[in-house]
Amino acid sequence: MIRIENLTKSYRTPKGRHYVFKDLNIELPTGKSVALVGRNGAGKSTLLRMIGGIDRPDKGRILTDQTISWPVGLAGGFQGSLTGRENVKFVARLYAKKDELQDKVSFVEEFSELGKYFDMPIKTYSSGMRSRLGFGLSMAFDFDYYLVDEVMAVGDARFKEKCLSLFNKKHEKSSFLMVSHSMNLLKSYCDIAIYIGRDNHITVYKDVKHAIENYIFDESINTIV
Repeated sequence: MIRIENLTKSYRTPKGRHYVFKDLNIELPTGKSVALVGRNGAGKSTLLRMIGGIDRPDKGRILTDQTISWPVGLAGGFQGSLTGRENVKFVARLYAKKDELQDKVSFVEEFSELGKYFDMPIKTYSSGMRSRLGFGLSMAFDFDYYLVDEVMAVGDARFKEKCLSLFNKKHEKSSFLMVSHSMNLLKSYCDIAIYIGRDNHITVYKDVKHAIENYIFDESINTIV
């Protein structure tokens, strides 16, 4: 279960304060993968970041008895002056038991296929190398919920296939909170949907297909208007 209570999030703009969410109350059931549906800028990624603890609300709280990942493949949080191995060790110390530490590091080293660069500073990495390290690190740990914001696979065709294979294995035991421009992926991986409409109106759908149909209809009406 993930329960969101009276959550408000806003940003300052030249035209005044813009509210992404205002007094949002919603509960996500345990064991269900959830699609976040809505137009660009609706707040889907912002909500994911707050659930993952990367962003903070202005007020309100998020309660859960489940373990929740950071956004899958997140590569922006690495310390550039440290090596890939050192960054992985730092995260592993936070999320793994002491006797699991080396296994986690070895998993990421093997999965990311960075070779000698695994022991070189992150600042020497290309964006693709960072993505491979970030994805491998996300997959090294078991969570009840994985936060998926577009990134499901990285690298060339062979590496993407490897990513998707592991991703699907995680989905067998864990739930996803998922943002994607691919409606087919949302329908494939998710059980229910949260539709973030205009004026931040939130609707929960038990049928992902129904949520997507309403989203497409609403956007077509607003385009005509």
